[in-house]
Amino acid sequence: MVESKMNSLVKWALILFVLVSIILNIVLIGIHSTRAPKCSAQRVHPLRGKHDERSLVFADLTQEEYLQVQQYMLTQKDLNISINQITKPSQNFLFLIDLSLPKKAEALSYLDGKGSKPRREATVVVFHGTKGYIKEYVVGPLPKPNTHRDVTLERYKTELPINARTVTIGEYALLFKFLTAEVFSKLGKLLKESFDVDKDKMLDIFEQMPRGVRSGDRKTWVSFFRDRSGLYIHPVGFEVLVNHESVKEQEWKVERLFYNGDYFDTVEQLRQKYEEGSVKKIVYKELPDYGSLKPRTKPLQIGPQLFYAEGKRFSVSKNHVLYLDWSFAFGLSSLTGMRVFDVRFKGERIIYELSVQEAMSVYGSLTPGMMLTKFLDSSIGIGRFAHELVRGVDCPHEATFVDTYRYIDAPGPIRYRNSICIFEHNMGQPLRRHFSDFFHNSYGGMVNSALVFRTITAIGNYDYMWDFIFYQTGSVEAKVHATGYISSSYLVEGNLKFGHQVADKVLGNIHTHFINFKVDLDVSGMKNVFQTKDMEYVNMTLPWMPDHHAKVPQLVEKQLKTEKEAALRHNTKTPRYLHIASNKTNRWGHQRSYRLQVYSFAGDHLPESEAEERSMSWARYKVAITKHKDLEQTSSSLYSQNNIWNPAVDFSKYIEDNESIDNEDLVAWVTAGFLHIPHAEDIPNTVTVGNGGGVLLRPHNYFDEDPSIHSADAVYFSPGSEKSCDNNRMACLAKESCSPVFEPFTYNGFDGVMKFEDWA
Repeated sequence: MVESKMNSLVKWALILFVLVSIILNIVLIGIHSTRAPKCSAQRVHPLRGKHDERSLVFADLTQEEYLQVQQYMLTQKDLNISINQITKPSQNFLFLIDLSLPKKAEALSYLDGKGSKPRREATVVVFHGTKGYIKEYVVGPLPKPNTHRDVTLERYKTELPINARTVTIGEYALLFKFLTAEVFSKLGKLLKESFDVDKDKMLDIFEQMPRGVRSGDRKTWVSFFRDRSGLYIHPVGFEVLVNHESVKEQEWKVERLFYNGDYFDTVEQLRQKYEEGSVKKIVYKELPDYGSLKPRTKPLQIGPQLFYAEGKRFSVSKNHVLYLDWSFAFGLSSLTGMRVFDVRFKGERIIYELSVQEAMSVYGSLTPGMMLTKFLDSSIGIGRFAHELVRGVDCPHEATFVDTYRYIDAPGPIRYRNSICIFEHNMGQPLRRHFSDFFHNSYGGMVNSALVFRTITAIGNYDYMWDFIFYQTGSVEAKVHATGYISSSYLVEGNLKFGHQVADKVLGNIHTHFINFKVDLDVSGMKNVFQTKDMEYVNMTLPWMPDHHAKVPQLVEKQLKTEKEAALRHNTKTPRYLHIASNKTNRWGHQRSYRLQVYSFAGDHLPESEAEERSMSWARYKVAITKHKDLEQTSSSLYSQNNIWNPAVDFSKYIEDNESIDNEDLVAWVTAGFLHIPHAEDIPNTVTVGNGGGVLLRPHNYFDEDPSIHSADAVYFSPGSEKSCDNNRMACLAKESCSPVFEPFTYNGFDGVMKFEDWA
């Protein structure tokens, strides 16, 4: 009986399950049948060009190549090199391996099919702590290196002292240990009462640079911050000056201390005065976590997303990119960051090299560390801090992502997944358009779709977003936006002269941002000139009224013929049109050229009377034009930060020889940036809006007409043809496109057009 009832229950349960399944399937089929098909990843139209593996002459070293170079250097027993990440400063450490770029003439000969492939080589930087100097070696040929040569004097015309080195992870480990033993262990009561520090709760540190006031110094003010989100905006009012000039950590010492606005000569002096009650004490209090980027409200919906209705119109193969009429090679230097080479439009080379060179900031403060602070990021490594990009936030979800490998201050090459992204983007405004006039009813327009090549580098507190943008007009834009955290200092009396208060006892310090780009344009070949154009008002007699005059704007053109003439300083009036031009002409007889259009809100440059200025002398100039030289590869160097008073690369010397730039291979060095006076809205984080700068490279009489007029993205219709697909792909988008579902195209704008006959 019981068994019969159980069988009956099982039968009805199975029937009920089948019925529910059928109903659910019917509902799901109904839902999905109303959706457009999912977009295909396959492109509908073929690419306009073919990938060219000759671009690999500019490719970053592969993981295998890094390891080959490393193993070769380790076999050189006379160098006695360590690759241990915590190698001490007194030992020899292999700090960096990076690509050695080929000489331009050799690269061009190979790219143009006229010469053999340049020898592939790597640069190796070794900190010789045992000898007291730094050496740069070129190792090659790859993939099986068998020779190396010291190129230090060839590149820098000077020896590199050991104290010009970047602080390595090994040296940081010793600094942390030193601070614990010489400071924290001796100030237990002060640290607990002022900062709630004990064995389970410590302070974070942020070092200030440069490390001293004269060549040879290695004395670093270490500032302390609360150990919480966005530590950079949680200063506690305690700083320590550490002398670590010696490569022997046993000889390091504390030289000064700063506590709540007062200076102390020794740790013991501070401890004694604190316990006596003869200093104004900082009393710890708990503060809200105002530095966190965790959302304050729960996200409700996803914002607009990019998708490709007919597949991607660009392609990435190894280090080569094709996009409509564009092609270029790319790389990511550990030191300087993003760079592209052999940039061609419609098959014609326009740019040999476009690259980031340096990012520099000068800070103001009353507190000791930030009073001196001048950051030169390539000395830490701009590209070194290009980490994985967040899909859907840092880059559109459908972007193409590229991995990179780097070898800097590490025991081996490290893979950085998705550290570059490439995507085509609707820039949000039409590239051009015109609507009906009194005589003709029509609409013509074109969406501004462009290719974006991006990486983001998080260097300490600041995150820099680097974009190279390729437009269908033949223009290229290089720009940077800054975000991340401001650098702050403890608010002491008198410090409001150097910024604004942004939190409890926190000053957002005034600072400059200067960014330097290298722009090696080859306009219709390598023999170019530098032109300027501007306007002036001239007094003209009216031909039909000889007794009347009018002020009429007139074109003023000049050609600058030497490097000194073409070094255009920030604090002088600069012509508004700056051109790298060819002696070849377009159809209308004008010299083919590309214009350098700089947009910048840069602050004042550090006065040249300051000893540190030589290491950032490139920032004197909005634009400087020099004759190309293979040994003038960069405007700054790895050693500028830590030997700021005697830099290995002083850019001003590129100009001092005042060479002719008339009909030569020219390089433009462009500086952009912005002055940042931090304000309450920089808490918790600085936003990208309004915080950036860059340069737009625009064709100027290079073509006979705007090349984008030939783009298939153009839209045109007249009354009665609004819904025709012939010249308006938008009209058929809702019918032909994949998901998401679009509303049908409609347009009624011609109804309100005024006509002359309406006035009759």
